[in-house]
Amino acid sequence: MLSALAQSTIPEIPRRPPETHIEPPMVFVQPIWEYRDLRRTLPDPGPLAEAELNALGADGWELVAVYPEPTSLHFYFKRLTR
Repeated sequence: MLSALAQSTIPEIPRRPPETHIEPPMVFVQPIWEYRDLRRTLPDPGPLAEAELNALGADGWELVAVYPEPTSLHFYFKRLTR
C-alpha cells in the first residue's frame, strides 16, 4: 500500500511530442532534349577539334554518338532544352 501511495505522489514528467520530419514529395519530370547533328566531310576537315568540342560542352551539348559514312562523319549531340 505504501508503494502505491508513493507512486501516486510522484509528479509525472511532461513528455514532448515526437518530432515530425516532413519530406516533400518526389516528382519526376520527364527531361526534354534537343539534338544537334554535326557533319564532317572526309578527309577534310576530319574529326572535331578539341577546342570545338570544349565550346560545345560549355554550351551544354553532350556527344552521344558518332556515325561513320564512307565520305563523312556524323557527330550527334544532345542537351536539355532551356
